[in-house]
Amino acid sequence: MLKTYAWVCLLLTLTTVSYAQDKPELHVGGALRFNYNLSTWKDAQKKRGGDFGYDVFRINAKAKYKGVKLNAEYRLYSPGFGGGMLKQGWFGYDFNDKNNLQLGLTQVPFGITQYNSHTWFFSINYYVGLEDDHDMGVKYTHIGEQWEYALAFFKNAEELRFGNNSDIDDGRYSYDIASKDWDGDGELDLRNKEINQVNGKLSYKFGSETRKNKLGISAEYGGVYNLDTESISPRYAFAIHYELTAGPLNLKAQISTYKITTDGLIGEPTDIIAMTAYGYPYFVAAAATSYTLGISYDIPVSWGPVSNLQLYNDFGFLDKTVTRFEDTFMNVTGVLVTAGNIYSYFDFAAGKNQPWLNPDFDHSLAEGSSVTNQWEARFNINFGYYF
Repeated sequence: MLKTYAWVCLLLTLTTVSYAQDKPELHVGGALRFNYNLSTWKDAQKKRGGDFGYDVFRINAKAKYKGVKLNAEYRLYSPGFGGGMLKQGWFGYDFNDKNNLQLGLTQVPFGITQYNSHTWFFSINYYVGLEDDHDMGVKYTHIGEQWEYALAFFKNAEELRFGNNSDIDDGRYSYDIASKDWDGDGELDLRNKEINQVNGKLSYKFGSETRKNKLGISAEYGGVYNLDTESISPRYAFAIHYELTAGPLNLKAQISTYKITTDGLIGEPTDIIAMTAYGYPYFVAAAATSYTLGISYDIPVSWGPVSNLQLYNDFGFLDKTVTRFEDTFMNVTGVLVTAGNIYSYFDFAAGKNQPWLNPDFDHSLAEGSSVTNQWEARFNINFGYYF
């Protein structure tokens, strides 16, 4: 019913409301990024002094005609990181300067958006699908002087195969529930998909021109479809979030909790699920609470092309509901250097049971292990030219 209502609203709006814009608009941009990293757990890499190589090339396109908008971003990563993928792509309509409707692969309105972080690594929420997530659906957004709210319905995550019993494709930008071999027999297990998700987000803005505050709450509820049993189980997530901007200072704080239930084959675990992005899946605790806190400070400079230094520190803690699971910690300290159109992130990232910060990629966000339950670090530099 909700899906049908959203489609009817969109069609009625586009066919009954006239718009004065007669000349089409098109803006094309993008970015080219390279990456250097040096990791404490990679002995051979340390002997080489780290590795420097290609990160991503992306194309952004924005178009507008008669009030109907297009916004799309396509990314080309290396084959080892998923290859080509659509990060976002939606059609939109502005009812006025405060109200907007989007249809397609659009950002899920949950928590602090666009990003709940300051670093190239994002926050710990990103790795469990709760930051900068994009799914297929329809979203209505209102941005007023004091109140902001968003309501959305997502039919599913990015669907790339459209088969009757097809597993989720690993080539995607944001983390989604997926399938992964659990028992080592070479066959996919935990074969789940996200379906029929409803999101609501409400924020209140207060303060002054020099001290802006935004306090909000977010809720998410949806289903988990199991490809083997053809059953649907519920999942949910809630968050409370606060953001402060005071001159050059920015602070982001968020508490999020989620629970994902599954109804798979007999013998499969229910306290873990599989999630995937960038070409490879891993296991994640099916229920947890995350705590994130990030702070940044801008320092304008005049060093040739360098115009600004943004110092930051982002901390995240994932408290897993199952007591025998090892919790996840992540802290990133760094600086963003702005030089013309080049933005360079210099990050020192440290973590425990964080898949991108230790040698055990598969189990870090699930039960963890003696290998993952110790602090490891990665020095990372990301150079990007944005046009």
